[in-house]
Amino acid sequence: MQRVVKQQRVGLLVPSSNSTQEPEFAATLPSNVSLHVTRLGLASVDPDSTLKIVAELEKEARKLADADVDVILLAATAPSTRMGKGYDAQLIQRIHDATGKRATTAATAMIAAMGAYQARRVALAGPWSSQTNQQVTDFLTSHGIEVLSQEAAEVTRNNDIGRMPPQTAIELGLKADRPDADVLFLACGNWWTLPIIEELEAKVQKPVLTTNNVAIWQILKMLGGHSSVPGAGRLLREMPDVPATVSEKAA
Repeated sequence: MQRVVKQQRVGLLVPSSNSTQEPEFAATLPSNVSLHVTRLGLASVDPDSTLKIVAELEKEARKLADADVDVILLAATAPSTRMGKGYDAQLIQRIHDATGKRATTAATAMIAAMGAYQARRVALAGPWSSQTNQQVTDFLTSHGIEVLSQEAAEVTRNNDIGRMPPQTAIELGLKADRPDADVLFLACGNWWTLPIIEELEAKVQKPVLTTNNVAIWQILKMLGGHSSVPGAGRLLREMPDVPATVSEKAA
């Protein structure tokens, strides 16, 4: 087997019950970027769990820093939007203070990607509960983004979300979409969306953003040197610039 030199390293903090992000990230990251993962305890996507998950943030982030990663990502939308506007910046600061590494969150990447497309109106779909959808809606609204519609599959056990077939993302995404929405956002990093992004974009004729594709896009921008990633939708194919207003803690 030919050795591929990994020139850049990504550190990923995922919920312990997540079974989707590692394969989606590994399938999408360029061949010269290596993936290093540690887990934060979470079994269900409910308000208590999405708050308690960050209790281990510093401890687990330090483990990634031991691998000398270039950037650390908290790859969970519900936990990083849990306490409203500015909470993602607090989490980024905590990671940076504990490790000295640059950091970002899924919530930060979500806002950045919408800013890159100047999206002011969004349609939202998520596999979890309506309550969690509303939490994400409130976070978007606090950033001046109007959520025109939202649909939830009402699945809260994270292992069950990870077993939902990609077709469910097409079905719920089409149900949520509105003609006047600038983008369609599929929330939740444990929901299989990567295989259907381009098919869904062809149907709705607008960018389809997901927790995982916005996170990958932002960390590649932070790493630098990456121009286009084919097969994962417009965002990663076009690689628009990150808006200057996005919170990021530089090392």
